[in-house]
Amino acid sequence: MFIKKRLLFFLLLFVAANQLQAQSVQISKEELIALTPEWKGERFPDGRPKVPDDIIRRMKPVTIEEAWAILSGAGYRYQIADGWGQIINPDSVLVGRAYTTTFMPGRPDVWKAIDSMGKKEGRLSQNVWAVEQLTKGDVYVADQFGAKKNGPTIGDRVGTAIYTKTGNGIVYDGALRDVEGLKEIGGFTSFYTSYDPSYHNPGVGQSRDLTTMIVGINQPTRIRTVTVMPGDVVLGKLGVVVFIPPHLAEQVATTSEIVRLRDMFGHQRLKEGKYTAGQIDARWSDEIEKDFSKWLNDHINELPVPKEQIQKYLKDRTW
Repeated sequence: MFIKKRLLFFLLLFVAANQLQAQSVQISKEELIALTPEWKGERFPDGRPKVPDDIIRRMKPVTIEEAWAILSGAGYRYQIADGWGQIINPDSVLVGRAYTTTFMPGRPDVWKAIDSMGKKEGRLSQNVWAVEQLTKGDVYVADQFGAKKNGPTIGDRVGTAIYTKTGNGIVYDGALRDVEGLKEIGGFTSFYTSYDPSYHNPGVGQSRDLTTMIVGINQPTRIRTVTVMPGDVVLGKLGVVVFIPPHLAEQVATTSEIVRLRDMFGHQRLKEGKYTAGQIDARWSDEIEKDFSKWLNDHINELPVPKEQIQKYLKDRTW
């Protein structure tokens, strides 16, 4: 009996060790699905929510205020990250699905354990572990704990790899290097904390130089005061970044489109003198609502909202 118990103990220990090694710093598909239960749509093979491309495209014109109103109303009050020291292409809009990475200050024993697990999985330098898994439409979102001197894990080479894979820039709480080269990429719209010409872990293996280590891929991470989940829709514009939970993305896009159309209609009718400012600025009467519906139908091919979305909106109205 004693021998059997010993054998069972070592068997369980072996299985646990293999599971830990297999997971390394990357969350499992099952864990990620369990952490994002509100999302009922398609997922990537790794379990990350895959908000449809159509909604991603429709998200670009959404204003920060419109996104904030929907998120706040749904109880998500801490989804906006501001205070960015630097932005590449500040007049452009960053939109895509979050692929998260978390770094922490280097600690020799932990760094060695993580690196050993990574090598067994065929991984090379830790700063590109997540980069190698990016897909088109992703936004690389990294908590680099604001690291500056000997902290940058991204320069123009890694930045080019990210842009080639995703067609997007990054949200990066830390220092970048080679910023002049990154700006030459063109569409690499990015939010980052600072610039430094150094690079992470110079002379790696020497404890005095070990500054960063990767501790999480595709896991929940923190950017400023926001908890960011893999698959969140990233909307970066006007110096701030909004992280929209996947299950609220369509509602945000649709509400924004309706607000945009109502504003266009209201402005036009005010210029025409058909209604007063008091009528347009207050809750609309049934007469104005019916006029709005007719206006939508009459201009359906000219408006800056997809025709099919307008048709759906008209179908769902009560008159």
